[in-house]
Amino acid sequence: MWVRLPPSSLKFYKARTGLHLLSLEETLNIEKQYQEDHSVKLIVEIDQEKMNNYKRRAATKISSKSKVPGFRPGKAPYDIIVRTFGDAAITEQAVDLLIDAEYSNILKEADVNPGASGSLESIDSLEPPKFVFSIPLAPQVDLGDYHSIRLPYEWVAPEQKDVEAALEELRQMYAATENVDRAIEVGDYVSVDVKSETSELNRTGFATFVRKEDRDTEWPYNGFAKELVGLKAGESKIISHDFPEDWEVEELKGKSVEMETTVKTVRGVILPDLDDELAQKTGAGDTVDALKEAVKNDVEKRSQDAYDDKYFVDLIEKVKEGATIKFHAHTLEHESEHVLSDLSNRLAQQSMNLETYFKMRQTTREKFLEEEVNPVAKKRLERSLILDEIVLKEKIQLDNDALDAEYNNTINGLAMQGMDFSKLRGGKKGQKELSQAIAMESASRVMTRKALDTLKAIATGEYKPVEEAGETAEAADEATEESAPVEGEQDALRPAE
Repeated sequence: MWVRLPPSSLKFYKARTGLHLLSLEETLNIEKQYQEDHSVKLIVEIDQEKMNNYKRRAATKISSKSKVPGFRPGKAPYDIIVRTFGDAAITEQAVDLLIDAEYSNILKEADVNPGASGSLESIDSLEPPKFVFSIPLAPQVDLGDYHSIRLPYEWVAPEQKDVEAALEELRQMYAATENVDRAIEVGDYVSVDVKSETSELNRTGFATFVRKEDRDTEWPYNGFAKELVGLKAGESKIISHDFPEDWEVEELKGKSVEMETTVKTVRGVILPDLDDELAQKTGAGDTVDALKEAVKNDVEKRSQDAYDDKYFVDLIEKVKEGATIKFHAHTLEHESEHVLSDLSNRLAQQSMNLETYFKMRQTTREKFLEEEVNPVAKKRLERSLILDEIVLKEKIQLDNDALDAEYNNTINGLAMQGMDFSKLRGGKKGQKELSQAIAMESASRVMTRKALDTLKAIATGEYKPVEEAGETAEAADEATEESAPVEGEQDALRPAE
């Protein structure tokens, strides 16, 4: 027998079964054996009389659902039911009833904090009843001496040239194009026909952009478009390229190919002037100064966000070096499912499913999970557990103002993306469920930021304990009250006109 057991609470079982669960101190004998895989084996011996009670309940349940000749449903004597259905069937039903009613109390008596569903591994004996349960434990984290960690925060604001480059990119976004009768230059859009003995490289009317910098997404390889510089419409060129052995496309791995490339059209770019009109088109403001300020702020934010991403990854890795983290394989499997689900959602936005993705990557689901998903899930899980423990250790509280701001930002962002909340499936119920989901996600993000800010304060030597920070804030409030002018003194503090 193999029974999946929910790690639910005693209250849940009382509510569901309507049973009054008595203390099992006199009817239970529990032996705990902790396992190396962060699980615990519970060897539970149950009083024989309690088991007999559950067998009688099981017999009544069986007879109420089946016909016993000569008796109304549920009214047959126990001995008759045993002779009719057999002791084995009654015992199996009794075990199910016992586990359903007593499992949560067994966990409580054993002082076990489960991390996932447990299982009944075996029934060692029935006289006396002895059950062996395997229970995955909840993750455990010991952060070690994380207050001794130091990592300076050294973000530097971008230079003016970075802002100017962003402004040029913006002009490119709002640029117009026109056919030109000249040789191809960097910054042109080009349409070409490509012929090759390798079918994977044949294209008709393929459009590409000649960029200054190479990009990983360029077809068929980085730098291809630059090979076209100097050609005019109607001209051709044989382009040779050696593909490496580890190339993603099987047909091209380790091959040296020649591509006859013919230019069909060349379109030059007409950049708009950097003026008030462009500012108004972008929605950044009414003036070019407002546009420049908006772009400057955006460049700085993206720069700092990129620095923060790396900084906090490095910081959490430092914490992890001195920490001890234990979790069961089931916990990692659960996190891997989340990683795979996130990937599936991103692929869906590109009209692609996981099976198609696996075929493109020439891999299987099992191999992809083992080689790519599980390592990502493990890092994500460890970082999440560390931050959760930081929240507990530092007694970090949820800030309602920050939560409201995060929630409203998310709602506004969804609205800007075109979501119409009034048309959600399920009507008001659907709106409520979405609102609750956004609130939970917002709370998670706020707490994560607070935990990261706390770690940053520790690592930069600016940390203050909760009590000290509270005292400082209280003292500041008192100082403000003392220094605030009383009524009638306001004019005396104004500068003379």
